[in-house]
Amino acid sequence: MPDRREAFERELSPEPGRTALVVVDMQRGFLDPGEAMEVPPARETVPVLQTLLELFRARRLPVVFTEFVYSEGAPLLVGRLHPEHRPAKPGAPRGFGLPSSSCLEGTPSADTVPDLVPRPGELVVRKRGYDAFAGTPLDGALRARNVTSLVVTGTMTDICVLATVISAFHRQYRVTVVEDGVSTLWPEIQRAPLDIIGRAYGRVVTAKEVSDQISSWSF
Repeated sequence: MPDRREAFERELSPEPGRTALVVVDMQRGFLDPGEAMEVPPARETVPVLQTLLELFRARRLPVVFTEFVYSEGAPLLVGRLHPEHRPAKPGAPRGFGLPSSSCLEGTPSADTVPDLVPRPGELVVRKRGYDAFAGTPLDGALRARNVTSLVVTGTMTDICVLATVISAFHRQYRVTVVEDGVSTLWPEIQRAPLDIIGRAYGRVVTAKEVSDQISSWSF
């Protein structure tokens, strides 16, 4: 298959002053040890995200956090596919395949982990499904901030990250995914969604490449 990297670099490279960092679902329900939907590799990406957050904040570039939140007030299909999100009964066992209150609305499990906590004024978008744009104000909020390019990080690479990247592309955002800043529960398939993104939806680069590029901007 012909290599499209040159075209992707030319057309999708982040625009100076118009680029936002997106942190997808780095929540306690996915990162805290012992959680029913724990994604251990996500904890390994925290230092990478901390470095990027520091850079974007220092350059006064927008930072966006997404949080998946399940609610019995809106019992969507995701709760049937992933019962771990449904409320756990007091004293009942919790774990994979069981109601465990994972990322349940109104619980600490739904919050972004303390090591990456959003600062006052930073956009936090709570979503009900995989795609951070579907049924949320994210698109309008980004356009109001004059954002045209997104640097995407977070978890999980093959589910919420991929869904959000595809949705961003279809809304004409220039997408860059940080390959060492995303994670999944299944390391053996981590490369597959990154390859899909890199062939059709966005640039896939390292955090160092992103940092070097943004640090070189003068605006």
